[in-house]
Amino acid sequence: MAEPTNKGPGRVLVAIYGVFALSAGARASVQIATKFREAPLAFTLSALAAFVYIVATVALARSSAASRRIAVAAVVFELVGVLAVGTASLVDKEAFPDATVWSGFGQGYGYVPLVLPFVGLFWLWRTSRRAPVASATAPRD
Repeated sequence: MAEPTNKGPGRVLVAIYGVFALSAGARASVQIATKFREAPLAFTLSALAAFVYIVATVALARSSAASRRIAVAAVVFELVGVLAVGTASLVDKEAFPDATVWSGFGQGYGYVPLVLPFVGLFWLWRTSRRAPVASATAPRD
């Protein structure tokens, strides 16, 4: 059986995803409420990032087989998002007059948004491995 994703170091990962869900959600809410017309694409992407972080947080915290699949999908989407938005924000600066969570590969957040999906995928892979089965030739106590 797979290890729980919400035990040991997984608790720290869930907490980090939770903090990013809150910070991205707060940032997107303020941006959309106060200056949406200035950069609608950037602010919509900030809201999307917040949603992805919320889904990943809940899925990692629940640690069931179904939530593990949801977590993998959310973290892969996050990785694709941060790579695509990070690249697009550097190539077409006019499309991103204001930063998103994923702009510049998460530069405004110390590049944590770039590193986090790799850590998340590693943790999901690490906890998906089954515990070793005792050998049939091992002595019994």
